Amino acid sequence: MMMFEHSEERRILQSTLRRFLAEPSSDLWKGLAELGVIGALFSENHGGFGGHGSDLAVVFEEVGRADLTLPLIDNALVPGRLMIAAGGSIENLIAGSERLAFAHAEVAARYDLNWVETRANGNILNGEKTVVVGCESAKALIVSARHSGEPHDEDGIGLWMVEIDAPGLTLQSYDMIQGGRASEVSLNDTPGTLLFFEAYNAISEATAAGTLALAAEMLGAMETSLDMTREYLSTRKQFGRVIGSFQALSHRLVDLMVEIEQARSAVILGSTHLADPAHERDRVLAATKNILGRVGSLVAQDTIQMHGGIGMTQEYDLGRFAKRITMADHRFGDVDHHLERFIVLSS
Repeated sequence: MMMFEHSEERRILQSTLRRFLAEPSSDLWKGLAELGVIGALFSENHGGFGGHGSDLAVVFEEVGRADLTLPLIDNALVPGRLMIAAGGSIENLIAGSERLAFAHAEVAARYDLNWVETRANGNILNGEKTVVVGCESAKALIVSARHSGEPHDEDGIGLWMVEIDAPGLTLQSYDMIQGGRASEVSLNDTPGTLLFFEAYNAISEATAAGTLALAAEMLGAMETSLDMTREYLSTRKQFGRVIGSFQALSHRLVDLMVEIEQARSAVILGSTHLADPAHERDRVLAATKNILGRVGSLVAQDTIQMHGGIGMTQEYDLGRFAKRITMADHRFGDVDHHLERFIVLSS
């Protein structure tokens, strides 16, 4: 039997972050930066001290476990990877003194990374971006735009840095159901600074890191949901007995434990393949995200159901975790998208 264990450094990072998030500071972003959490997302060559897939898994599992809604994926991990690919500095990002956001998704794109209709004429951008998470807290946006080709082409996609107060840039911001904020972004003759002329591969790599991080978040949220359910079943009484003593419920709880362990194995597998060549990386991560989506749906539904009526109330914490798990399936590709992607990449 093959056993997986974190290194001593990652175990220390995990326990330190868990204690910190149990009693977070008033300025969470600054606290995470000072703790070295943002630095753990990037390699030593770029000013951090981690950057491996396992480092991302450790950090974001704890983020999901604590139901932290701070956009660490969107304001640090993904834009940081893009800046590295463009040869830029991420020193201020690691220090926590500035944040960036990646404006890439478009309404017509669904989950296709190569679908970009926003156009660049030199350094002037025109187009619409949707669901830009963490946009309001960002100093600037990294915007994908097409300088040539058709909307579905992989070639012809560049990246531009656009200041958040740039002329012609408008935001329509809103609360997300799983917590946090996102924005619809309009660019009307908006000036930007070119970062990367042919950026598809960089976008694919950064999105792969975001997909792994989100899967780890889902795993952490599932673990907390399971813990809450186990505690509830051990204290709630019906017919003079704790309901966890009824075989039907205890068996369902064990089934969830088995499914979550499968999800953990999928995250571990994804973390070990993050640095692989693009084809193999994307194939493994498609399997990881598909498994996390399927298990997440089961965990969200069953934990709510085993809590009975209280699980449906807005005031009970479990509802937040269920929303987080459910909505995470729709970011970076849902279960159906990744099943199709896995089949294509495996053929």
